[in-house]
Amino acid sequence: MKARTLAIVAVAAWVVLVTSGCGPEKSTEDADPKPSQPAASSTPTAKPSITPSATPTGDQPAPRTTEAAIERYEEFLHAVGREDIDTVCEVAGPAAKQAEDQGFGPCTATFQITFQMISPTQKKALQTATVDPTRVVELAPGKVEMPTESVKSSATFAEDELGSSTLEYLKNNWYITD
Repeated sequence: MKARTLAIVAVAAWVVLVTSGCGPEKSTEDADPKPSQPAASSTPTAKPSITPSATPTGDQPAPRTTEAAIERYEEFLHAVGREDIDTVCEVAGPAAKQAEDQGFGPCTATFQITFQMISPTQKKALQTATVDPTRVVELAPGKVEMPTESVKSSATFAEDELGSSTLEYLKNNWYITD
């Protein structure tokens, strides 16, 4: 990772890990217990969506495609805009772990600092930001780079404000690793 973006990504990743306490390396033994199924009722329930998503549901893995990586990164950008620390730390788990190992502290704490460095205008823009697929670079199968200039929003972000991110396909989903 570039030196100028390391601090931003490290802080963000660290905040994510601390908040969610999980990432792709989290074992099932560490997972929060799942609530038991509610009793059946006669009230109809909503039908599940059939739209494919980069976020796996249940045991279904996310697609190992550049398009799914883009969707996952957009999920991260929107979460940053909303200051949704759980989602931010979940998606950036591996990068946050690296940052924490380098002394930046837990994800939740570092991303709280990152959130304070983003202007209200930029946060609002991130909530609807998209990624231009023509600017995404596939580095290897299961590894893509999202350059700063690939992010399209109503606000402008410099490399030192947002930075490029590398996503890798790990444990059936896309995660920010650098």
